[in-house]
Amino acid sequence: MPNSAADEQRINAIRFLAVDAVQKANSGHPGMPLGAAAMAYALWTRHLKFNPKDPHWFDRDRFVLSAGHGSMLLYALLYLTGYGVSLDDLKAFRQFGSKTPGHPEAGHTPGVEATTGPLGQGIGNAVGMAIAEAHLGATYNRGDAPIVDHYTYAIVGDGDLMEGISQEAISLAGHLQLGKLIVLYDDNRVSLAGPTDITFTDDACARFDASGWHTQLVDVTHCNDVDALDRAISVAKNVTDRPSMIAVRTHIGYGSPLEDTFKAHGEPLGPENVKKTKEALGWPLEPDFYVPDDVLQFFRSVGERGAKTQAQWQQRFDGWKSANAELGAQLERILAGKLPSSLPWPSFTNENGSVATRDAGGTVMNAIAAALPELVGGSADLDPSTKTYLKGAGDLEPGTYAGRNVHYGVREHVMAAATNGIALHGGLLPFCATFFNFVDYLKPALRLAALSDVHAIFVFTHDSVFLGEDGPTHQPIEQLAMLRAMPNLRVVRPADALETEAAWKLAIDPKSGCPWTLVLTRQKVPFLGARDADVARGAYVIAEAGGTPDLILIATGSEVSLALDAKKLIDEKGVRTRVVSMPCWELFADQPQSYRDEVLPPSVTARMSIEAGATFGWSQWVGDRGYAFGIDHFGRSAPAAEIAKAFGFTAENIAKVALDRFALASK
Repeated sequence: MPNSAADEQRINAIRFLAVDAVQKANSGHPGMPLGAAAMAYALWTRHLKFNPKDPHWFDRDRFVLSAGHGSMLLYALLYLTGYGVSLDDLKAFRQFGSKTPGHPEAGHTPGVEATTGPLGQGIGNAVGMAIAEAHLGATYNRGDAPIVDHYTYAIVGDGDLMEGISQEAISLAGHLQLGKLIVLYDDNRVSLAGPTDITFTDDACARFDASGWHTQLVDVTHCNDVDALDRAISVAKNVTDRPSMIAVRTHIGYGSPLEDTFKAHGEPLGPENVKKTKEALGWPLEPDFYVPDDVLQFFRSVGERGAKTQAQWQQRFDGWKSANAELGAQLERILAGKLPSSLPWPSFTNENGSVATRDAGGTVMNAIAAALPELVGGSADLDPSTKTYLKGAGDLEPGTYAGRNVHYGVREHVMAAATNGIALHGGLLPFCATFFNFVDYLKPALRLAALSDVHAIFVFTHDSVFLGEDGPTHQPIEQLAMLRAMPNLRVVRPADALETEAAWKLAIDPKSGCPWTLVLTRQKVPFLGARDADVARGAYVIAEAGGTPDLILIATGSEVSLALDAKKLIDEKGVRTRVVSMPCWELFADQPQSYRDEVLPPSVTARMSIEAGATFGWSQWVGDRGYAFGIDHFGRSAPAAEIAKAFGFTAENIAKVALDRFALASK
């Protein structure tokens, strides 16, 4: 049925804030906000639980704009409902330093829950948020007064559903029966380059149905029927045993001369078309960014309603905390970003420490897990190999969400995106794991983790060609260089069990403020002795030269023990050799220059790095006269010992190469 005049005016306010902002910036995507404004209006004013005065209220509903190119739709709603986004912020859309960047960024704009724009990522994040809600509810809710009881909503577009990650997300969410996940699909049948039927003719509802979702189809192309959208969302909320998808048939660029064309997707309408669109929808031509007083008052009242809802929740929370003192203290500690006062860290010695670093990592995780209940995660069908299963912590499965082990299946991309979503939700410290070579499958989500400052831990095992017989398809070469090139990411490749434990101590720290990657071996490595394994500084001297060094060997991971063995042979030649373990470039680069010079004296130009991977980037540490020894080609299928010999990773060859390079550097 037709909307009321008041509803139409409010929807148009959303539309034309977006249109005017895109036009002023001369950049952006006006078509999606024009077409999707009605569904966003129905959701935000009739269903979404939020409080603009406290964007981080723990029991708010989560809203993810997976179709992040339509960011002005979200920014308009944030301004109208009273978040810390002003009209001037809308006028500064896409400008340097503004609160309104081209695509939504979590932590940058109040009310933005996830960084979206790379298509498909948002729906993956939403699955993670729904997992977090389900787990936290199962963990903390008691009786008939739940303290964790909210929905996760996402608006997705055709592009989201074309990206492969979306099928991973749909499949995982359907399997887990995440009943509080509701996806609204902006089915406008137009993408950036043309009508979707040139590439995309899927039956979206059938696809979601096949993956265990509840689906509905709502056609609002004729009148933007808010009541129909309202009813569909209500139905979805009442389906508790499956996630829900509502396919909403819309017009891209609604009301404009470019309606239903790809030209409405990714460029401003142009001054003349803006005028014609306003005329067609009965909106004043002047001024730009116009919002009638009664419309703004209505939206602000919607925002103020959330404060009352939060106050009621706070009263319920206080009662729950009184009745559940231990759980209450636990949750408040986690939400305050604090670790327990002490954790039962394991001890590694010569007797138990000569293990693969993946095994050491598993030992550490399981030692601290009981005392660190926020640690939740899983692997891409690989936990027997990655050693990341939390023993005795239970499995997070359909209808049984208190378990802490998430079985992601062979779905690396959504595993990482969901891990981001769990972290962004709050209340948990998520981890995920796979073989290091398969970081390629999840790199886009890992990049967004770094961009968003999420606190999450990514465990990558089978870290080099020394995984052996599986061969070059599974043997990482360029992956370390790739991750080290990524801003705001900590890449740690520990040398032994002691360094692995030190890395975990850093990674779980809530103050770390960034994602961590732990790159671990499949093969056993020797325990390198009791010592201060100063991983926190990124690099440290593990073996001194017995005076001012003539030569410095710098190594990471399993190659540190190789460097130590080579040192013995080099020392016999009368060359004073220092060995530096460098588990984390980023942490070392953050150290004062004085410490870096202490570890790598500028006067010592004879330096050699040793790492079983690409040499790209090592010049930063070995200098112009140093040498990077590594593998700049793909591996081979063979036992690890044969590979090591063939590629020169023996103490004898390392010593020979180092002495040859030392002789050259000394000339």
